[in-house]
Amino acid sequence: MSLLPDTARQVDVLVAQAQSGGRTPSLVMGIVRDGTLAHLATAGEHPRPDADRQYRIGSISKTMTATLVMQERDAGRLALDDPLEQHLPDTGVGALTLRQLLGHASGLQREPEGEWWERAEGVDLTTLLRGVSAAKIAHPAHRTYHYSNLAYGLLGGVLERITGTPWAELLRQRILEPLGMRRTTYAATEPFARGYVVHPWHGTLREEPRTDTGAMAPAGQLWATVEDLARWAAFLADPDPEVLDPATLTEMCSPVVISDLDSWTGGHGLGLELYRDGDRVYVGHGGSMPGYVAALAVHRPSRTAAVGYANAYGFGIGRLGQRILTTVLDAEPALPTPWRPTAEAPSAEVTDVTGRWWWMGVPLDVRWDAATGELVGLLRGERESRYRPEDTDRWRGRSGPENGEILAVLRDPTGHPVALDIATFVFTRSPDETP
Repeated sequence: MSLLPDTARQVDVLVAQAQSGGRTPSLVMGIVRDGTLAHLATAGEHPRPDADRQYRIGSISKTMTATLVMQERDAGRLALDDPLEQHLPDTGVGALTLRQLLGHASGLQREPEGEWWERAEGVDLTTLLRGVSAAKIAHPAHRTYHYSNLAYGLLGGVLERITGTPWAELLRQRILEPLGMRRTTYAATEPFARGYVVHPWHGTLREEPRTDTGAMAPAGQLWATVEDLARWAAFLADPDPEVLDPATLTEMCSPVVISDLDSWTGGHGLGLELYRDGDRVYVGHGGSMPGYVAALAVHRPSRTAAVGYANAYGFGIGRLGQRILTTVLDAEPALPTPWRPTAEAPSAEVTDVTGRWWWMGVPLDVRWDAATGELVGLLRGERESRYRPEDTDRWRGRSGPENGEILAVLRDPTGHPVALDIATFVFTRSPDETP
């Protein structure tokens, strides 16, 4: 689904203004809707961007590393609360858990020992681990948010030790090939954009090195195109169950830690950054490597995303991506699923339960959703919970405030329903009745 002409024009203007004002050699942003790249906005000519030109994605690589970890968790080969020691012994930080490392809640320092890893040739895992000790813990675990690239180097080591497969090969087998991300690679593959630092006073370009980051690759090594990053955004919006259970991806989008305690505009899940914009929450990640920045912001409810790159270090592409995503959602809100009449009434057991119920003067309206086979409870006209049948007169909450709780239908000796017991809160047919 392409954007409306007015919306596309707004996006194009934002990209052109950002490239000009931000002085970046090239800038490309893509809008993803319903699984496809719906619009491409480009600016700059060094090089002229297109959907198949590679840029470096930096820390967006972490979202794929986290997905590999969650695959291993779902397969039963690790648990999120496993201590690191269980998989990488003798590091000196072995009490930290995989969950804490994924969510940047471990208190681990940001960088490994040695030269700045993003601009220097990387080391192997054994050498990386030699530089890890208890002195690398900067904060008590899970008391504060502290971003750590080192954490993802260690998670890559965990994956390699558990699977016996190098991280890059595991990524290719488990994610890139199944999702058709043919132009996402470990090293730059032509055509690709060269990355630069722009001189602040006279606007000349200094080309940056394209390093192999070795054991730190799981934190930021990858190269990709807009087309491939759009595929990844589409997966984060609506995952292929063959790659990752959708419920697991939803789990990854739940906050492990809030990164902005003053206004709660940002947080971190299991490998995914969370950004709040008004009543919307976007998931994704930013990326930067010397000479490159990248953006990934996904609004899962509408299956809409903004992805993009610039080849100038320090350019503020993350905020631009979120602004563009908000612009699209404001201009073209997702249409609700059309209502369709029910072909036939449900069974008497279900019909008897629908209607209005009361608890302590609070109304609960229960209706039947034939399309899903669920009961839908609306409390006070605003808080919706959905229930799936589990047994006779027993329904399990699957979303909303009562997610996971039991709705039990209570009947009198004649079989007539007289109350609903929802997690011990008993609703009756009349506000005057006593539960």
